Amino acid sequence: MTLALPSVRLRRCLAAAAAVIAVLSGRHSQLFAQGLHAEVGHLLEQDGWTTFRVGIDRTIAWPVGMSLYGTHLRDASPVGRRLWGAGADLALLRGRRSGPYAIGGVAGGFSSDSLDDWWHSWSAGGGYQLVLGGAVVLAGEARWHTISPERRDGVELSIRLGALFGGSSRPGQRQSPEPAQATAPPPPTEIEHPETRAPPLATVAPAERPASAPAALADSVVATALEALGTNYRLGGTTTDGFDCSGLIQHAYGRHGIKLPRVSRDQAREGQAVQRSLDALRPGDILTFSQSGKRITHVGLYLGDARFIHSARRGVQVSLLSAKDAYGKWWWKRWVGARRIVNGRS
Repeated sequence: MTLALPSVRLRRCLAAAAAVIAVLSGRHSQLFAQGLHAEVGHLLEQDGWTTFRVGIDRTIAWPVGMSLYGTHLRDASPVGRRLWGAGADLALLRGRRSGPYAIGGVAGGFSSDSLDDWWHSWSAGGGYQLVLGGAVVLAGEARWHTISPERRDGVELSIRLGALFGGSSRPGQRQSPEPAQATAPPPPTEIEHPETRAPPLATVAPAERPASAPAALADSVVATALEALGTNYRLGGTTTDGFDCSGLIQHAYGRHGIKLPRVSRDQAREGQAVQRSLDALRPGDILTFSQSGKRITHVGLYLGDARFIHSARRGVQVSLLSAKDAYGKWWWKRWVGARRIVNGRS
């Protein structure tokens, strides 16, 4: 199954954004001609989120300025959940001058779970900027940032690097030639967190049991999933070119004639509920996980011996499910249930 076209809601949002930009650019032809910026931050929340923003700046009427930007957020957990979207900020006292300023804004978009899985956020705080040579801006910001619907919130600390060009930020001032435009740097590459890596595992194979038709089918599903070990993670991926978590599960069962829904929250309603106990699990069961304890945000396929296979930030991998192991504890705390798709196991 290939990824469907963007949803009606996504197309409407894109159309609305285009309309706003068109109206603003019509009212002031130099709206996008005063500054560019790139910002990297970290949200001090339970799992930690790294935030990236790249956008444009404009002084509306001194001392109020506006920023429009694209944004990307990723958490530091093994799931590596990613959020994509756009936002707008209003800033007070931030222009072509060094000094403190206040800032607040809103953002929204879709998440790595599904293009139909939407998020929104607001933030407010302040910063201090240095204008170097009249063209390069270096600033530090601290904001209170809240992300919904999972209610993730905390203090976000960030560094902002920008380039100024175009007219004066204060009305009535004469314009003077600006230095050549600087180029905003790209966000840094992802930093590996050793504490999130799964421990090395020996030979991975389903546990041996007396053969039966359901058991053989479940083992075949597990074997198909294991063939994908090492495949890259890809949002919306359902083929060997790349999988997301639910795409891997759908692929493994689909190869054996069992059709499952596309997204994890729907897969969590399939089959029969299984007791949340390692002793109750059988290879082939779908494990469900939640970052917030409510909505399903990740799924994996149980292999046996407290191991499961899933697709996360580093691709298709095998992880441990344990209340005591240093690596498996992270998954154990977020494990909320299991579903058995193949019944009648011995």
